Order: sequence, then structure tokens, then C-alpha cells
Amino acid sequence: MSPSSLSRLSGSPAEQAAEGAPPRHVAIIMDGNGRWAAARGLPRLEGHRRGVEALRRAVQAAYELGVRYLTLYSFSSENWSRPAEEVSDLLNLLRLFIRRDLSELHRENVRVRVIGEREGLPQDIANLLEEAESLTRANTGLNLVVAFNYGGRQEIVRAVRRIAGEVRDGRLDPADIDVASISAHLDTANIPDPDLVIRTSGELRLSNFLLWQSAYAEFVFLPQFWPDFGRSDFEEAIASFRSRQRRYGGRVARTGA
Repeated sequence: MSPSSLSRLSGSPAEQAAEGAPPRHVAIIMDGNGRWAAARGLPRLEGHRRGVEALRRAVQAAYELGVRYLTLYSFSSENWSRPAEEVSDLLNLLRLFIRRDLSELHRENVRVRVIGEREGLPQDIANLLEEAESLTRANTGLNLVVAFNYGGRQEIVRAVRRIAGEVRDGRLDPADIDVASISAHLDTANIPDPDLVIRTSGELRLSNFLLWQSAYAEFVFLPQFWPDFGRSDFEEAIASFRSRQRRYGGRVARTGA
């Protein structure tokens, strides 16, 4: 986390959000680390390091602004295709983040949950992810959802396989398959769908992120690269969210996040 601990923040989340309801669940595509570094003549690893600092700022800002769920797209299923040295650097940064930050997240009552494919991960990475979830499982504060080795299409395929297995075994009638039952078989079961999806770096796409869950999310695309993301950017995105009317296909806007 940043040098200023969450426990020293001024004002409760309720006070911070008093001017209007914040989105309950914010999901962020943290994009642009490599381009940030290239623009400054720095190695890509430095961009990823600065990206971790921005991640810490985002977690702190989410708490301050009253967000209950924060999902961060940290490593996609497609990222394995990057050069081996860069993949190794990204995994090392994950190791470092968990070892340095997990104890403070736990102290601050943050619950960590990891979504994505676990099979085939390096064993120490799998162990660290399990440790983060296990240690913080009973926490009741901010829910920090880390999308690691994650792809939206792959997630839906895994859900379909689980459902097909239940139908095969006679535990589920195909006629009973509906939106709720599919959602219950996704990695994000028991996590509310995102209200707001933020993407940095100026790109205007989802990149295989929360495809099912984002059906009615609001989107904010910011031009700055992820290492430059700070609290003011988070506030700007939430202000944009608050200014919109969410009708969910109906004619009357629904109130609340």
C-alpha cells in the first residue's frame, strides 16, 4: 500500500460518498504500462513497477470513495504470449506484491479474491494466490478481486463445462438453465456485476474482460497510461458514472448503484 495507511484516512467511506452513491463494484483494465515506459525511454519492467504503485493508489482510493468491490485485470490469459522475460518480470511483481502488501490488506479488513484459471500455474504462484484468499476470507471490508490468468471467454467455457457435467449427472434439468444459474457457475459467483468499468491508455475495448458480467456496466475510457492513474482519475470516472441514467433496457432509470 502507499505510505499513508488505510487506517489513517480522513473520513469514513460513508462520509466520502455522501454527495451521491458511488458504484458498488468498479472493475479496472490497467492498461499502458509498457507505453508509459517507452515514452520515457525506460525499460518495460519499470512501467510495470510503476503500475503496481498505481494499483496501490487505486485500492486506497476505492476505500476512500466508498466502493465495495474493486476488480483489477492484472494478468490475462493472453499475456502468456508475451516474451518470456516480460512474463517472468510480471510474475515476480505479483510475488513481491503479495509478500509485501498482503499483511497490510489483511489488517485493513480487505478481502482478496482471485478469479481466473489456476490449473497450470507455477506452484509457488498458485500457493500465494491461495494464501491471499485464505488469510482474508473472513474480512468484511473492501472486496479486492484480482483477475489473474483470466479471460472472459475462457471463464464462460469453464462455466458451460460445469453446467454440462451437472446435466450429464442428472443434477440439473436443461430447462432450468437461466441467467442466474450461468452466473452461479462463473468465477465471479457471489460477486455482484460491475457497475463501472474503467480502462486507461485510451484504448476502447474490453479485451476479453468480464464479458458476461459487464452486460449493463457503464464504461469510462481514460487517455492516461495506468502508471499515471491516481485518485483524481478515480473521482472523475465516478463522477461520470453518477451523471448517467441506468435503464437496463427499460424506459425508466433505476436508482442506486
